[in-house]
Amino acid sequence: MSIWKHHPTLDELRALHTDSAERVLGIEFVEIGEDFLSARMPVDRRTMQPFRILHGGASALLAESVGSCAANLCVDQREAYCVGLDINANHVRGARGGWVTGTARPLHIGSSTHVWEIRITDEAERLVCISRLTMSVRQREERLDEVPATPVGKA
Repeated sequence: MSIWKHHPTLDELRALHTDSAERVLGIEFVEIGEDFLSARMPVDRRTMQPFRILHGGASALLAESVGSCAANLCVDQREAYCVGLDINANHVRGARGGWVTGTARPLHIGSSTHVWEIRITDEAERLVCISRLTMSVRQREERLDEVPATPVGKA
């Protein structure tokens, strides 16, 4: 059974992030499952630190991007939106090239908070980073007539 209240296509998700940090870092949404959302990010000059490995901040940005987007797809966007409250990231393995993929799955979907686990893996499916993201569910001051064009926490 699907957890989503809003069902965009991958092309719609990609289009929503054209003027964003995701675009600058090359993040692409790649899969929507019944209970997960995945996006990938290149490990290149935009996302590496001076030691030529994936920057931990880039991993955290990927985690928050995919987790935040997923959380917003789980609420009725005419009435509510989700914003980040807390994120942590444990960097398990370095990545030196290719792509890493972040997959967000819910640990808790409540009426006032969500908790998401985001696993970031390399192309060999080895764990690079594990992150936990807590989202605050905010009620809109006025109900919208239709679902907003951007399911990413913009009020």
